[in-house]
Amino acid sequence: MTAEPFPSTAEAKLELLTRINRAIAGAEQQPLPPYPVSAPLSREAVLHQFEDRILDYKAAFTRVLAGEIVGAVAAALGGARRVIVPPGLAAAWLPAGLDMLRDDPPLSHADLDRAEAVVTGCAVAVSETGTIILDHGPDQGRRALSLIPDLHVCLVRGDQVVQTVRQAVDTVAASVRAGRPLTWLSGGSATSDIELVRVEGVHGPRHLHVIVVE
Repeated sequence: MTAEPFPSTAEAKLELLTRINRAIAGAEQQPLPPYPVSAPLSREAVLHQFEDRILDYKAAFTRVLAGEIVGAVAAALGGARRVIVPPGLAAAWLPAGLDMLRDDPPLSHADLDRAEAVVTGCAVAVSETGTIILDHGPDQGRRALSLIPDLHVCLVRGDQVVQTVRQAVDTVAASVRAGRPLTWLSGGSATSDIELVRVEGVHGPRHLHVIVVE
């Protein structure tokens, strides 16, 4: 007795999809469940929730008034002196004595590799997930600037923090339509894909310091 040949992966997938299509043909479409909507929080509660999530990712968090930005950035940078600054970030927010690397003209790979830190703004932040979204506008610069240095200091205006991912997606919709890339970050870069061992700094900075400015 000769066994039937085992179907290839492609043939198996085709057979599976064919059976599914036959099974659902003519079936009444079930309504989708309602999109979950969180109860709206007060502005202060949103900012507290955002702080809680950021700290949960083991990132640093500072909340300051506008007149305290320079001191907060200096503290966040610590000993870092060679700092990348996107062209649109206000120089008045940065402490004196830095070796500021402006990306205009674009920095070389070697310059990016030698940078100790980067200071950027953001497009929007989400309190429920502690996620910060960059749309790489003038105060954030191109994506490479926020991926290579080991320390990322991110300035977030209080009014840029929304409660839900859906609100954040609405906020960056125009950037997407304009063809600009998005970078979503939640804490410092880390992965456990390699034998379930946590490795930090694989796809971006190991250290994230978020400064919320009111």
